[in-house]
Amino acid sequence: MDIVESLRELALEYGTRYSNKFHIRLPDEAFKWFLLATLFGARISKDIALRTYKMFEIYNVTSPQRILEEGWDSLVAILDSGGYTRYDFKTADKLLELAKHLEERDLNRIHEEAKDFEDLVVSLKSLARGIGDTTVGIFLREMVGIWNKARPYPTPLARLAAKNLGIGDIETFWRENLPDLDYALFESMLAELGKLCRRGKCSDCPARSICKGKS
Repeated sequence: MDIVESLRELALEYGTRYSNKFHIRLPDEAFKWFLLATLFGARISKDIALRTYKMFEIYNVTSPQRILEEGWDSLVAILDSGGYTRYDFKTADKLLELAKHLEERDLNRIHEEAKDFEDLVVSLKSLARGIGDTTVGIFLREMVGIWNKARPYPTPLARLAAKNLGIGDIETFWRENLPDLDYALFESMLAELGKLCRRGKCSDCPARSICKGKS
């Protein structure tokens, strides 16, 4: 089996469209997905981020208005209830700033007003202090094919895996070899492999047989 088909199988097995896990309808519920992407953006485990987002759903705090109504103390409590204790204070600050920016101007409007992809990235990063490449990359990964100005903006973990696999530029490889595959599945799979790369767990990697950087 060549590397293209191997990566297709890995994407179908290990890739995830996280908005689907929580029945988030895109683009209508883009803020909910941005909230989840923001939780993913910190260097924290995937399970904690997912559990914490679930707590935001349980408390019905998944809109800018509800975040502002809850206030800082309540946001910290929700974050803590999901196990997001390491970054609770700074994330509560970030969410309040994000909500203030999006209370009357939603993400779809920001996309419509962006001049191009690069302008869209700048606009998303400007929504709150601490929103960087990882958060924006995770968010845009699931907006490819939904927003016409959205393009892949791979996270550092995905780029690390791509480097070790020897596939070069992630977007180019995907467009040339796997255009029929949901991009979100492809990049999220690479990000999962990248976690193993970062930890040096080559023996646990399902892509070991096709990896050029294995030890």
